[in-house]
Amino acid sequence: MARSPGRAGVVGRWLRETVPADLAAVLVLVALVDVAALAPVVRDTPLRGVLGLPMVLFLPGYALVAALFPERGEPTDEDAGTRREGIDGIERVALSFGTSIAVTPLLGLALNFTPWGIRLVPILVVLSAFTVGATLVAVRRRLDLPAEERFRVPYREWTAAARSELLEPADRVDLALNLLLVASVLLAAGSVTYAVAVPKQGEQFTEFYLLTRADDGSLVAADYPTEFVRGEGRPLVVGVGNQEHVAVSYTVVVELQRVAFEGNESTVTGADELDRFRLRLDHNETRHVDYTVGPTTTGTRLRLAFLLYRDAPPPSPTVENAYRETHLWVNVTETGG
Repeated sequence: MARSPGRAGVVGRWLRETVPADLAAVLVLVALVDVAALAPVVRDTPLRGVLGLPMVLFLPGYALVAALFPERGEPTDEDAGTRREGIDGIERVALSFGTSIAVTPLLGLALNFTPWGIRLVPILVVLSAFTVGATLVAVRRRLDLPAEERFRVPYREWTAAARSELLEPADRVDLALNLLLVASVLLAAGSVTYAVAVPKQGEQFTEFYLLTRADDGSLVAADYPTEFVRGEGRPLVVGVGNQEHVAVSYTVVVELQRVAFEGNESTVTGADELDRFRLRLDHNETRHVDYTVGPTTTGTRLRLAFLLYRDAPPPSPTVENAYRETHLWVNVTETGG
């Protein structure tokens, strides 16, 4: 008894019989790029960068060019073959690169004016939607043409020509040139793959700063509280950005320090630790922590210091041994009067 094909088999058959091979390859590559960029394990591998390059530089343009020019780029019989319809393979590839380089920044610019902004997931969604949409239009337009007028990628002709050229050279000189060409292509492909998979590591640093919230809830670097009442909290926002190229565990120590000045030098004469908390950030991750400052000591011109350490702080945290430091000069009174 014959077994009916499953849903996957039906989809695969539809792709083979309805969608042209080159456009089906575009759809498959878009799906692979989405998986490589978002899957929890795969997104941390070099495969993400290797697949991401054609998604940005080639696939959107190829899909759009395929939608605009569904016909073959071969001479017609009119005027003894002097007129051509469509574009040939080389022109199609060149236009695909140029169109992708033009379309991708425009999509990013449009995203910049939306609430989602220019981030990985919105960019991936927009690029994938544009490429898939253009590919479906290309499928429809190509299938509307007679079979002999449709564009197709001559895989068999290319394979036969390559096999004949590489495996059946006319003489030893052709054989040597063919081997040199293959080695050059492999070297170039390997160099590009290595450059994408192992990018040069840039400068390593951590951003550490203080912000406040405006009346509309937005974060601003202004209107910092400087007048406190002992025991009454005032809100601040502590910002930490990891650009260390590795995941890092941070510790933030909050101190209220009494500082004596002699000329251009300052000395901490006393410090009260108000709080400490830990954060773990992946590379290129930024965290904003809403924090309420509640001073326990009164005084004028006190230094409210926020000290950042990688991993655990030393037994006696100071401005000098902190990895990063930021502070406010504040006054703390016993009562609001």
